[in-house]
Amino acid sequence: MNAPLTVGFLTPYSGIYPYYHAHLVTGWLLGMGLDPARQRTIQFIPEYTNQGSLKASEEAARKLLFFNRVDILSGLIGYKAIPGLIPVIEQEKKPAFFFDMGEYVPHFPYLSPDIFYASHQLWQSQYALGHWAHSTFGEGGHMIMPVYEAGYHLDNTFQQGVAAAGGTSLQMNVLPFDPNDPLKLDLDGIFNKWKEEQPTYVHAIFCGSMGTRFLQQWISSGLHKRIPLLVHETMAYDDILDDIKHIDMEMYTAQLWMREDESQANRAFVKKFETTAQQPANIYALMGYEAGLIWKELLPHAKKRDWDTVKQQLRTGIIQGPGGEKNFYPLSGFALPNTNIIKISTSRNSLHKIIIDRGKGMRFDAKEFETIHDACVTGWQNPFLCI
Repeated sequence: MNAPLTVGFLTPYSGIYPYYHAHLVTGWLLGMGLDPARQRTIQFIPEYTNQGSLKASEEAARKLLFFNRVDILSGLIGYKAIPGLIPVIEQEKKPAFFFDMGEYVPHFPYLSPDIFYASHQLWQSQYALGHWAHSTFGEGGHMIMPVYEAGYHLDNTFQQGVAAAGGTSLQMNVLPFDPNDPLKLDLDGIFNKWKEEQPTYVHAIFCGSMGTRFLQQWISSGLHKRIPLLVHETMAYDDILDDIKHIDMEMYTAQLWMREDESQANRAFVKKFETTAQQPANIYALMGYEAGLIWKELLPHAKKRDWDTVKQQLRTGIIQGPGGEKNFYPLSGFALPNTNIIKISTSRNSLHKIIIDRGKGMRFDAKEFETIHDACVTGWQNPFLCI
């Protein structure tokens, strides 16, 4: 009998989604058709990486590969940590299969044949939302975000979407960071400015509790329904909106996946996960499930430790998942996701979503994104939402 396949899992801390690891792993096993409670085929070995810095990720990878001798290296990472991981991984020649939310537009000066990426591609929903915003509301939009969110490509890709639709002016407001009060959210000055200037729309990029507090203050300010509010995808997840769904408000967002999607593939995923986990399906469960669909096909080769075949199939393999086509190797061209533009209404403790348009996608290697890689220099190494 073959020994179980061991998967070393780089696990940074997330105060926003503290159970993401359990949801990812459960989704991965369900996608492979395995019972998470009873299966003995896969053994996950988590290794804590603090907030996912390059140094912490590299040290954890070395421990998992050289001490634990895992068969596969995986985990939640930021692309900034990849350069330090490449030599560690290529020394062992085993497959590395990483997850990321898509806070950065992918950019690989050197593309390792041993490393694969299961990305949610948040940057795609931002690009689609920017394109739709300008096409719908015209010039004169404003963006607002804290310093943390401004350190990724979320604002840049929204701006590129606006530009692709013909936009030339988009004002950006980055809230100052107070080290003595990191969660400070002083919005009165900006709200008063908007009351005078009347932007054609406002696009907010916040995460976690700051996003909820922004929405609450937006309502209190009286700007609600006077100026269209567009929010970043993660601000509009059900578990986040649960805290404000008693408030009468409306907003717009772009999302790459909806729990309510009635496609057969999505209904199967939601039913499997929610029956097993007894929790609503979420984005991390989805990412794990999509990974499981490709690893189900790879399992016969992985059991034999035939890593050459596993890696070759990962380079070309495409799955039809709950969110549409998905592939895992950049050189094969990440499949363009299905992006929905959604109008969300909340009132009387209920949440209503209406798909009002389809978003426009763009390949990660499109020349329009060269300016982002050239001009957006950031020190942020931690994966998005790992704060």
